[in-house]
Amino acid sequence: MRNEVKGNPERRPLARGLRKERVLAKVQPRETIKPRERLLDAAYHLFATNGISQVGIDAILAKSGCAKASLYSNFQSKVDLAVAFLERREAVWTRAWLEAEIKRIASDPERRLLAIFDVFDDWFRKRTFEGCSFINVLLESKADSPVHHAAAAHLSKIRAIVRTLANDAKLREPEKFAQAWHMLMKGSIVSACEGNRNAAREAKCAAQLIIDGWPRKRRR
Repeated sequence: MRNEVKGNPERRPLARGLRKERVLAKVQPRETIKPRERLLDAAYHLFATNGISQVGIDAILAKSGCAKASLYSNFQSKVDLAVAFLERREAVWTRAWLEAEIKRIASDPERRLLAIFDVFDDWFRKRTFEGCSFINVLLESKADSPVHHAAAAHLSKIRAIVRTLANDAKLREPEKFAQAWHMLMKGSIVSACEGNRNAAREAKCAAQLIIDGWPRKRRR
């Protein structure tokens, strides 16, 4: 039976520090929160929901309650704010949610690889599902832009998690495996964005075939 995964990266980050940070943000009057954090909080919500190119500076200022002078005293440009958003997304989505969840529901490295799709299955069925911010930014930005490079770098860190698990599972060529596994992960996300809420379950079936047929390292 598949482990049930509760929560999602937006509503229930698992890292204790992030939980505490959000609780404090709720009880603190907005005026006591530093402008940089208010701007980043506003940008995080707007960028994650709508994408970077669809959100203007005025919308960020309105949601944060900050003046334009505060924006440019904390971030050189919207691009810098977008890069900071991606960094926070890694902390909240990649580390505090995805990585923490697969560790929580499985202990064996091979099962953790497959557990990725169990975590995705719960995510895809959330009404708040908005797709992967790293993929979204990668596709909407110019190939030579700072945000494009930042999104690609954050995706490579997800691939590094897979590579480590593959290595721990004694699979040969863990980098090659991670590339193939990550393509399946990204493909399932895109399929879910198309409306296929069963994408993770279908991807897991394909993933099982991959892992069953992948060469193993010889045990010494």
